[in-house]
Amino acid sequence: MRPPESNEARILLGPGPSMVAPRVMDALRRPILGYLDPDLFVVLFEIQIGLRQLFRTENEITFALPGTGMSGAECALANLIEPSDRVLVVSSGFFGDRLVEIARRCGAEVYPVRSQWGRPVEPEDIESLLKQHPRWKLIAMVHAETSTGVHQPVEPIAELARRYEALLVVDAVTSLGGMPVEVDGWGIDICFSASQKCIGAPPGLAPITISPRAWNSIQKRRTACQSWYLDLRLLWDYWSEPHVYHHTTPVSLMYALRAALEMVEQEGLPARYERHHHQAERLWSGLQELRLELLIPPEHRLPMLTVVRIPEGIPDQEFRLRLLREFNIEIGGGLGEWRGQVWRIGLMGHSCLAHNVDLLLSAMNTLLHQYRSA
Repeated sequence: MRPPESNEARILLGPGPSMVAPRVMDALRRPILGYLDPDLFVVLFEIQIGLRQLFRTENEITFALPGTGMSGAECALANLIEPSDRVLVVSSGFFGDRLVEIARRCGAEVYPVRSQWGRPVEPEDIESLLKQHPRWKLIAMVHAETSTGVHQPVEPIAELARRYEALLVVDAVTSLGGMPVEVDGWGIDICFSASQKCIGAPPGLAPITISPRAWNSIQKRRTACQSWYLDLRLLWDYWSEPHVYHHTTPVSLMYALRAALEMVEQEGLPARYERHHHQAERLWSGLQELRLELLIPPEHRLPMLTVVRIPEGIPDQEFRLRLLREFNIEIGGGLGEWRGQVWRIGLMGHSCLAHNVDLLLSAMNTLLHQYRSA
């Protein structure tokens, strides 16, 4: 059946993408520029400044990759890993396991440290494995696990990376712009994210920042990066002087990202973090009033991604489709081990507004009452 056509913006309250503010959408309508136009390089320079502020870093090599958040993961690992490098991956869910798979495809000797879904990995378990082998190339981890809504603290793992002389790669796809990410303060070597979540831009770009230590490792590679398109040395030659052609820049997405970063700066990071936390607390309270179970304990719970157990007798896909068709609201289903068992509700960027929380709770109340009364 063909869905009804409508110009009304979908209320995106799933795991991403998030809604896009009118100001950011307007930026997409700016005239296209050529990939070597000097005016485009002004835009790219301003994006670098905005991303450094967002990542909380002084790293010179900070820019936006073409592609979604997974291009950031692929880029970070492909540029650092050479065949037979020893890599430890911290995994508390679906996207941690993706890092395991990417590292294996890069030829690494991969050692996953996993937790039960719904819980972060304990630093003691990580160190126990680190002690068993010498010469670790890197530790990779997900800061905000989108499949489970679990917050994995970075600082204890960063301390282990320094102690065992390993580089630290952090997936901040879901966290950047919605909760603190302190690249320099925590000692992260490569951190990557995505434009379409808490940053509030359209999908298609992956912000990334590289520390001098990681850059030095990349410069000393014995073999070429397995990905030509995501080779950081080639990409940086384009973003920096003398701007050597590498690929056709997605200009419209860059305009939108610049506008989104300007909105982040104007709101201020402390206020932005508080908005995400406050609206999450309103959502949690409302869901519990609807007699829904929140799977993640408060001390490990993300403000921007809430996981709810599907009540017995409620059909998962039918419920989400009715939310979409009757109320124009999207929420996400479960992934991996939790497929068909949970709903994932996102409050990210421009989606994280009190009005949207109220609309969702009202719609869910209506539908749950109908199912429970049937």
